[in-house]
Amino acid sequence: MELATSSDLPTLLSFALTSLIIELTPGPNMTYLALVSAGEGRRAGFATVAGIALGLAVLGIVAALGVTELIQASNLLYEGLRWAGVLFLLFLAYEGWRGQAEVVATDKDADRRYFMRGLITNLLNPKAAVFYVAVLPTFIVAERPVLSQTITLTAIYVAVATIIHALIVTLAGTLEPFLNDSRRERFARRTLSALLAGVAIWFAFSTAR
Repeated sequence: MELATSSDLPTLLSFALTSLIIELTPGPNMTYLALVSAGEGRRAGFATVAGIALGLAVLGIVAALGVTELIQASNLLYEGLRWAGVLFLLFLAYEGWRGQAEVVATDKDADRRYFMRGLITNLLNPKAAVFYVAVLPTFIVAERPVLSQTITLTAIYVAVATIIHALIVTLAGTLEPFLNDSRRERFARRTLSALLAGVAIWFAFSTAR
């Protein structure tokens, strides 16, 4: 697999800037990370970030293999994925609204749970899949191997997204000590949960064909 050369630098920088702009647009990841980090702390937030990063990487690899094009071409697959994502976001909003009903045995159990939620949220995100199909290919140079370029651009996108998500966790996590008061914690948690439900509804409309 060929490595990127200095001649590819302008393209890579343009793609990184595009990825940054996309990731700074409010969406499910941003809202859920704020909810988790403010309520459960930075450790839970960073576990979620790791799951999101893996989900984005998996979608990039799947795109490189051409599978996301099949999803984009099939209304049935696209709609199934889209509504599964919407329902999962609504479930997370509902769970955040009512508070943690389950008792977590260890920190590792909590880490695993939040990691899986971050992963599932992105695997069920058709907008991420469409990004790899509609946006990423525009930065592919025809004269160079497509697979190696796709993997490189995917790595850049995941890196940019992870940096943004880590910053969100760091900032939201600073609120955890302030939220030690049960009334403040409940108000903040329910406010963020309502926002997440709103994002889910917006997501349903914005991803519709």
